[in-house]
Amino acid sequence: MATAMASVADDGMAGRVAAVVGILRQRFGDRVQTGEAIRRQHGHTLTWIANQPPDAVVWPDTAGEVAEIVAVAAGFRVPIVPFGAGTSLEGQVNAPRGGISIDFQRMNRIIEVNERDLDCVVEAGVSRKQLNEHLRDMGLFFPVDPGAEEATIGGMAATRASGTNAVRYGTMRENVLYVSVVLADGRIVKTSGRARKSAAGYDLTRLLVGSEGTLGVITEVGLRLYGIPEVVLSAVCPFGSVEGACNATIQAIQLGLGIARIELLDELQVHAVNRHAKLSLEEVPTLFLEFHGTRVSAPDQVAQFEAIA
Repeated sequence: MATAMASVADDGMAGRVAAVVGILRQRFGDRVQTGEAIRRQHGHTLTWIANQPPDAVVWPDTAGEVAEIVAVAAGFRVPIVPFGAGTSLEGQVNAPRGGISIDFQRMNRIIEVNERDLDCVVEAGVSRKQLNEHLRDMGLFFPVDPGAEEATIGGMAATRASGTNAVRYGTMRENVLYVSVVLADGRIVKTSGRARKSAAGYDLTRLLVGSEGTLGVITEVGLRLYGIPEVVLSAVCPFGSVEGACNATIQAIQLGLGIARIELLDELQVHAVNRHAKLSLEEVPTLFLEFHGTRVSAPDQVAQFEAIA
């Protein structure tokens, strides 16, 4: 690390960063911050990696402003790090070489909801909680659930988030219709449209979903939506072995049961849960399930799974 940091200092990074910060301050004023506390908030991680803060944080309001920031940083060869809510567990928001953190907190507008077509368009800073609260009265929801309600849609697309609902609804890969991104030179590109059936050109959407900001900065996302299920039932199913739990899962998926979530904990994990949450679950391999359906189909699916298990 010392060698890497020395090379950064030798190539004039400090001077280039100062130039970029100066230009951005003239353009964005107080929306550019360099205080240590704010920088450390944007360089945190929930892993063993040490805090690696950026040199400055800027809050854009529009995709055009993001393009300006990227273009200025590119002109001086200064790194940029997109920042959604910072809920990632893998250190994507860390800035190991400093640079500019682009915080999407202010770009949190739900642009369009097409109820009949089951899709919507949102800015990158919209959280999944905000989106689902907006959709609730329409009888719709966005199902990808990485476990953090404040996770932003832009961050979820950039990291190809999945979560416990992937069994039935898929991951971000299956649920992103298109993205608008700012490329490294400041150009804005839209990868596709709302049409479900299209074979026009390269599938740039799939290329950018999961690219973690290395190919472009996501500013807008088109998403698939789903109807809120009439009935949601939860179940806990203990097994004598991990193999038995896996075989039951395979059979249930092959039969097409309406399982939305399914998670496996082995005996050691159940023991840890008991100790942490003061529960008294049987400490054997256990499946935790959630079924989505109607008042007739959901209980029938639970009964079918019980027979399989």
